[in-house]
Amino acid sequence: MNRLLGIVVVLLALPFQGLAQGPSDHQRNVTDCRDGFSSCDRTKLSDAERTALAVADHQNNVAACNEGHRSCDHSSLTLSEARQAAVAGRLRNLSDCKDGIGDCDSSKLTPSEAAEVSTARHERNASDCRYEMGRCDPSKLTPSEKKDAEFAEHQRNVTNCKNGWTDCNHSNLSELEAHEVEAADHQRNLSDCRAGLATCDYSQLTMTEAGALANAEQTRNYRACLTGFGYCDRSRLSPAESKAIPDTSAVPR
Repeated sequence: MNRLLGIVVVLLALPFQGLAQGPSDHQRNVTDCRDGFSSCDRTKLSDAERTALAVADHQNNVAACNEGHRSCDHSSLTLSEARQAAVAGRLRNLSDCKDGIGDCDSSKLTPSEAAEVSTARHERNASDCRYEMGRCDPSKLTPSEKKDAEFAEHQRNVTNCKNGWTDCNHSNLSELEAHEVEAADHQRNLSDCRAGLATCDYSQLTMTEAGALANAEQTRNYRACLTGFGYCDRSRLSPAESKAIPDTSAVPR
C-alpha cells in the first residue's frame, strides 16, 4: 500500500517539475542570440536557427543604417541597401538643418538644399520673434517682419493687461486700450466681490453695484436663517424677516 502511494505521488509531481524548469537552456540561448547578448553561443544553434538569426541581424543592421544609428555596419550592406542608407542619411541631414536640431552638416547640402535650409531658418527666426519662442534674432528680420513682431508683442501686452497678469506694461497701452483694461479690471473685481473672494475691493464698486451686492447678501442671509443652512446673522434681518424665522430656542437638544 505504501509503495503504491509513493508511485502515485511521484507521478503527480512530474508535471509540476516540468513547469518549474521553465524555458530550456537551448531556448534561452536562442533568445540570447536574438537579443545580441554576449552569453549567446552560436555553435549550439541548429542550421535553421543560425539562418533565422543571420536574417534578423541583417535586417536590424539595415534599419540601423537607415536611421543613422552608431551600431550600423556599412560593410554588411548590399549595394542597393548602401544606396538606400545614403539617401536616408541625406534626407535626415536636410531635415536636421531645416529644423535646426540634430547633427546638421551643411557641407553635405546641395546648392538647392542649402537655399531651402536658408529659407527655413529665416522663417523659423521670424516665427520665433513673432511668438517670443526659441532664439529670436531681430537683426535678421525684414522691415515687414519686424513690424509683425512688434505688433504681436503689443497685442500680447494688451492681453496680459486685460487679464490682470503681472507681465503687463501699462505705459505701452493706447488711450483706448487703457480704457478697455480699466473696464476689464473693474469687471473682474465685481466678479470677485460677487463670489465673496478675498481679492474683492469694495471701494472700487459703483453705488449701484454695491447696492445690488448688499441686496443679494441680504437675501442669502435670510435664506440661511430660514432654512438653517449656511452662515446666518440674525442681527441683519429686517423686522419682517425676523418674524418669519421660527424660534428655535425652545427646540429640545
